[in-house]
This record gives sequence, structure tokens and C-alpha cells, in this order.
Amino acid sequence: MRVKLILVAGIALVGIGYVALRSLSVGDAAPDPHAHQAAQPGLPVFAATVAIKPMPVQIATVGRVQPMASVAIQPRLDGVIASVAVEEGQDVKAGDLLFTLDDRALQAALREAQANLAKDQALVENARRNVERLLPLAAKNFTSVQSLDQAKTDVATYEATTLADQAQIQADQVQLTYTRITAPISGRLGTINFKLGNSVRQADTTPLVTINQIHPIYVSFAIQQDDLNHLRAAMLAGPVAVSATFGKSRALVGTAAAAKAVGTVDASDDPANAGAIRANRQEQGVVAFIDNTIDTASNTVIVKAHFDNPRDRLWPGQFVNVLMTLSIEPKAVVIPSEALQIGQQGNYVWLVKDDKTVAVQPVKIDRRIGDELVIASGLKGGETVVTEGQMRLDAGAKVEIEKATPKPADNSGDAPGVNP
Repeated sequence: MRVKLILVAGIALVGIGYVALRSLSVGDAAPDPHAHQAAQPGLPVFAATVAIKPMPVQIATVGRVQPMASVAIQPRLDGVIASVAVEEGQDVKAGDLLFTLDDRALQAALREAQANLAKDQALVENARRNVERLLPLAAKNFTSVQSLDQAKTDVATYEATTLADQAQIQADQVQLTYTRITAPISGRLGTINFKLGNSVRQADTTPLVTINQIHPIYVSFAIQQDDLNHLRAAMLAGPVAVSATFGKSRALVGTAAAAKAVGTVDASDDPANAGAIRANRQEQGVVAFIDNTIDTASNTVIVKAHFDNPRDRLWPGQFVNVLMTLSIEPKAVVIPSEALQIGQQGNYVWLVKDDKTVAVQPVKIDRRIGDELVIASGLKGGETVVTEGQMRLDAGAKVEIEKATPKPADNSGDAPGVNP
């Protein structure tokens, strides 16, 4: 029995040795995990190179268009409108005639005052001649001194009366000028509230018409108090540029060419002209005024920008996007906005290393300019970051960079820069 057990054990050992020897002979070694990983294809992603280029330092906000000056035309005297020389919405210049009031009563009063002046001037001449006759008689004591003094008093009295008459004439002439109501400033007329034949009074609260000056014009907007010193420093260096962009709209009447000329046609209708039409919805100006007080409720300060507005595209009360350029940073580190990821630890990007693997790189954002981000820290420029396909990535994953296709033209018409 013992011999049989020894024989079975020997046979088993021989079999094990045979199997081991065959495995060594055919080279059936244990698989290398690194070799397996190298054989796997990389995950397809899109990537971009971190750029170093000049970028503007901008403040983006919203604003309202305000007229440079606005005057409500009120009558200076009571009367009846005899003529209306303008139409609603008309552009006028300073000094242009707007309304004429019935002046017949004032003309009659003026003629009466002129007649009184002529009468009193005649009395003055007669009183002077009377003095001249009495002087030689008084010298020879042929008349009393009292008579001579009375004659001189009559001259002084009539001369004073003529001065009063002249003052009345001037007052009547001034009143007559009030019957011709002219434009005190250049601008555009609003609604004409009183028509031909209407009676008007000085006490009326409703103006005859309102004139708004729109050449040039203001755009008023608010900035945070933290940006105030930056703006003041930029103004010391020179004029601070401001762009005002208004939203796109579709022309309802007129030809397409006319609609494009005034910037009311949707740029997507004509991709070849998208850039020109988008620029046609933008006006350029400069900062003209900073308010002298910060609003304590909102911690903002009011700023006004001056626009020439040659094509009347900025309209009082209009809502516009405002972009104010303070300076140009010559060597800014810039990435596409698509590369930015947001995690529990903050902002980061997927960095593509030389061996085609990716790693998480934390970054801090300074500001956003259109579709690009200016990096404050975390990148130096020249690195490659993933812009599309980040959802499938893990640290150390191998990637394969795909060739990006060109983006279609941006027809949004929005302001090109927005601060984060």
C-alpha cells in the first residue's frame, strides 16, 4: 500500500513538472498591466493651447440713454395759439420758431405807449421853451422867481414821464417777444400738446412741447465702488472708451438694404455680413462724468458716457449694454471659456501632459472677455488644456486630441466682454 502511494505521488510530480516545463518553453508569462494600458486607445478630446496675448481690462454693465439736455417749453404769458410752425418729432435748431401767440392786444398796448411817449416828449419841449422865455424876464425882475421855478419843475416832470413811457414801451416789446416761442436748444421735438387755437396760460403744468437734445447724447450707468479708483486712474491716462450695444431686432418694413443700414435686421439672415451688422448695433463714446457721491444703498456710483450719436441710434430711455475699456494688459494668460471646469475645490482645467495623459490643474480667473478667460494664476502660457470631452476624464487617463472644426459666426450682438 505504501509503495502504491509513493508511485502515485511520483506520477503527480512528473505531471506538474511537465506542465511547468511546457509553459516555460512557449513563453506563457504573466501579463504586464502597463503593456495592457499602453495598448488601449486614448479618449478623444478637443484641446487648445494656453495663449499669451494682449487683453483689455473692461467693465461690463447695463445703462440707460439720457438726453444731453431736455427742455419743457412753457408759455411766458396767457394767450391763444395763432400758429404752430413745427411738427411732432421734428428736429429743430436753437432759435427756430415753434409757436406764435395772438399778439393783437399787445400790439395795441405798444402803440398806446408809443403815443403817450410822443405826447410827453411834446410837453417836455414846450416846458423847455417856457423856461427859455422866463429866464431873461426873471433876470430883469419882470417875472417872479416862483414862475421860473415852476417852469423848471414842469420840464423835469415831463422828462421823467417820458422815461416812464420809454420803460413801458420796452416792457410791451418784451411781452411781444413772448408771443413768438422759439427753441432754446437744438434737439428733437416730442408730442405737441397744444394745437392751433388752443388757449394757453403761464400756470399750465402741461408743456407745449418738450425738446430733447440727442446730438450728442448721454448713456448713464452704475459701476461698483471698487471699480471707481480704477476708472479715475484710467481717465488720468486719457479718454476712456465706452461702447453701447443694443439688441438685434427684425425689420418689419422697408427693404433689406435699408434695414441693414440702420442695424435692424437679424445678422443670421446674412452670415456673410454678420460682423458688419453686429458692429452696426454698436455706438462708440467716452466717459464724460462721474457722480460726486456713492449710493450707500447699492455701493455704486453713476457714470455718464458721451456719444456723438450721428445716426440717432441711441434714443432717450433706451436700454443698452455698456462695455468700458480701462486699459490693455499686454501679456495676459488666456484660455477658451470651454476649458474651465468647476469643482468642489474651485475652478480647474484638465491639463494635457507630454505623455498624452491628463491631470487636474487648479486655476484662478481674473476676468472674462467674450468667449475667453484671463487667468490670474495656475497657468503660465503654452500648456495644452482640454476644451471638450472633460466628462469622461480621470486623473492619469490617456487622451487623443481631435482636430477642432471652425465655429459658426457669433450673431448674438451682445457686449464682447463680461466680468465674472
